[in-house]
Amino acid sequence: MNSADFKSTIAEGENQGCGPLFRAQNATPKPLKRQLLEAIRAAGTIARVDIAKHLDISPATVTTLATDLIDMGLIAETEIARSSSDSTRGRPRVGLKINGAAAAVIGIKISDRGNSAVLLDLAGKRIGATTLPAPPEQRSTEEIIEEIENLVVATLASAGLDRSHLATVALGIPGMVDFDAGQVIWCPFLTEPDIPLRDMLQQRLGIPVRIDNDANLLAMAELWFGAGRALDNFAVVSIEHGVGIGYVQGHTLQRGGAGHGMELGHMTIQINGALCRCGKRGCLEAYVADYALVREAHTALAHPFASTTSPTEMLEDLFGRAKDGNEAARAIFSRAGRYLAVGLANVVTMFDPALILLSGDRLRYDYLYAEEVLSEYRDLTQKPGRPSTPVDIHAWGDLIWAQGAGALALDHATERLLG
Repeated sequence: MNSADFKSTIAEGENQGCGPLFRAQNATPKPLKRQLLEAIRAAGTIARVDIAKHLDISPATVTTLATDLIDMGLIAETEIARSSSDSTRGRPRVGLKINGAAAAVIGIKISDRGNSAVLLDLAGKRIGATTLPAPPEQRSTEEIIEEIENLVVATLASAGLDRSHLATVALGIPGMVDFDAGQVIWCPFLTEPDIPLRDMLQQRLGIPVRIDNDANLLAMAELWFGAGRALDNFAVVSIEHGVGIGYVQGHTLQRGGAGHGMELGHMTIQINGALCRCGKRGCLEAYVADYALVREAHTALAHPFASTTSPTEMLEDLFGRAKDGNEAARAIFSRAGRYLAVGLANVVTMFDPALILLSGDRLRYDYLYAEEVLSEYRDLTQKPGRPSTPVDIHAWGDLIWAQGAGALALDHATERLLG
């Protein structure tokens, strides 16, 4: 079944499912049983004959694999209403769906502004959520672990469940993360570097844990629940306290050879430039992120706020001045926007994605993606006879980061449940 046919099949169902619509390319093939379960979850509800066409296997093989999954309690039979174009009379078709109650996972986003978590069932349906405040100051490893444990407890309580229902917990955190080792190499609000956070959390929670860079999980959210489900390749660029990127190629999130690549925010764009919070100079983040805007506000505006004023308050004041026509304030945003245009152009030069999605809390500051910024980006990437890579704005709410972590947790839980 080609991509258009499969999307059409999904569109006819009441539940459009979650997860990539197509199999990962250029990767080790997954076992057929897992491919079948993931195809069912992506479709929401789907007939056996359509699965056979999609996976290019025989109906008899589908029946055998589906029977095993039903016996395991992971999927169930369900009725599929006939479409309006189907002239066949009789009872509704019998299809397959995920048994959501078979397992649950939690996805978590930790930041220096607030912590959030979502509880998903095996079908990807959100059945609980929690948002808790985060301390504004630097935190120790033990403090972070306590925050995460509190989120897990509160999120389970929101759905009336306990830890016995959990298959996996996944965590997104800003900074540099070695996914394969489960290690936080550096995080802007942690007091220690090189933390084996995955193993420490597994020991504390007694549950399998996965950790990743938060920008990667924003891309996972798009790949599983958003605009990226049917795209072969795309990039998500996030602008918050830092600048991050998640890149999907062949329906698969890319992390680099050592598991901690794709650090767009720490790409050097100015030799011996402004000091970045990572300790290097000239990083893109040092010109676009909120702390860069605050630094410029102090310098250009001789900001009268006291040292106790939060960066968020200072940014809001800066944005308000820009909206009111203050030329110095507008120049700060304009300069940051030009650096962002350079960063986006570098993404296109390196990866040539089909689509760039801009996301993050700082997209409230529309100067960062004003038409002059996008125009400069197009000028930097324009090739004769070829249109520029489109840029879309996806200003998701805070829970989307945790939703992406939930997708990572579902992926790992599926692997474990199927052995």
